[in-house]
Amino acid sequence: MELQKRRFFSILPVIASIFFFFLKVSLKTSQSNCSLLPHNHYWISSKQIVTQDGVLSGAVEIKDGKVFSIVREEDWHGYIRRGHVVDFGEAVVMPGLIDVHAHLDDPRRDEWEGFPSGTRAAAAGGITTLIDMPLNSEPSTISEETLKLKINAAKNRIHVDVGFWGGLVPENALNTTALERLLRAGALGLKSFMCPSGINDFPMTNITHIKEGLSTLAKFRRPLLVHAEVQEENADNLSKDDENDARLYSTYLKTRPPSMEEAAIRNLLTVSENTKAGGPAEGAHLHIVHLSDARSSLDLLKKAKGRGDSITIETCPHYLAFSADEIPDGDTRFKCAPPIRDGENKEKLWEALRNGDIDMLSSDHSPALPELKLLQQGDFLKAWGGISSLQYVLPATWTAGRKYGVTLEQIASWWSKKPAELAGQHLKGSIAVGNYADIVAWEPETEFDLDENHPSYAKHPSISAYMGSRLSGKVLATFVRGNLVYEEGKHASAACGNRLLAK
Repeated sequence: MELQKRRFFSILPVIASIFFFFLKVSLKTSQSNCSLLPHNHYWISSKQIVTQDGVLSGAVEIKDGKVFSIVREEDWHGYIRRGHVVDFGEAVVMPGLIDVHAHLDDPRRDEWEGFPSGTRAAAAGGITTLIDMPLNSEPSTISEETLKLKINAAKNRIHVDVGFWGGLVPENALNTTALERLLRAGALGLKSFMCPSGINDFPMTNITHIKEGLSTLAKFRRPLLVHAEVQEENADNLSKDDENDARLYSTYLKTRPPSMEEAAIRNLLTVSENTKAGGPAEGAHLHIVHLSDARSSLDLLKKAKGRGDSITIETCPHYLAFSADEIPDGDTRFKCAPPIRDGENKEKLWEALRNGDIDMLSSDHSPALPELKLLQQGDFLKAWGGISSLQYVLPATWTAGRKYGVTLEQIASWWSKKPAELAGQHLKGSIAVGNYADIVAWEPETEFDLDENHPSYAKHPSISAYMGSRLSGKVLATFVRGNLVYEEGKHASAACGNRLLAK
């Protein structure tokens, strides 16, 4: 027996070494499946790196998924050449985009989109973080239980990091316990509609619901995102001639005039002042999603910001790239709510964005089954609304913005820094030491035609309003927490994105 013990203990080091060898191989295999780059410690170099301190020529050191150091070109002295270097030359290296407004339609409606296809499209577009909206999945995310369904549906199926907004609806708005359970379960904030959402289990809220929601959110210091349109009594009272002209975009515009946004925002501002410092809802924050009206609605919001209300505003690339007078008859790919407005309004949106009155951009990626868009009939009144855009928002923003002198720093602020702040992601949004290595490399000068020959990863690319466009800004590579998840048409084989839950 004593001899057997000695023999057993004598081979323990061998067993241990074998165990750690296979563990190392397993970890290496796992890492390689998550990343197209087999390195955990490496450098990214470029002549144009967008940092908090401006655009510099140099290199970013990546170690264990985070930014370890940033070195200017003149300070290299050749020492980084001892490690692996991914050299992007003249291409832009920028913080990965954070899209705070996307409908991925998972679970149970993934024939529309789904986590796998949606996050592959995001990665191909330079988006490293998505915040998924609580409606268009089945069921809507309006409780602790339905949030858990969403979280479970995302497990091992996301190629970028994904967080989740919860829904504020009449059912939970006046039930503080239920709302707090939803927020404690990890919802990054709440979303509500002031008009019918089109989804049966996501009814609209009134100002009382919103006021109560802000009070609860104040305890958690999280935002309320609001679809700010209210229905007008005569909104659907089109004439017979109008109904016969349902193929005209102008007919659809009559059903959602700017006054719908203005009325909603006037109503909201009666409670938004509660979010001011010292107010009863201090700590809560009001975020206006997809602002379309750049006239009276924007003026009201600017005044509320000026008086100290805690408010931010987003708009979307489709409001900046297109105008109502350019939309062809019957082309229902362009239907969305609020609608795309006239060219003068588009100019004012750009002015507000460049001046900082509008804080950030989002895709409002809202896919659907092609048959729901009624592309053959071209009926704007009956077609499902929503712009499918997830993969194209970076080149769409850059292409439309170049004539306005948009800078790389502005793109990084609108698409990374400000969205990270809204979603409470403090280690994202900029290339800075200690932050996650969420990075996109892209070529601003490279043009491409977005057609059926262009590799698109969303489930139904044909319904996108951007199809047929010529865009500038080709995405070369996307890194999520140091993993190279996308590189010129190829994705990492494993879906290793993280689910982001509030704590």
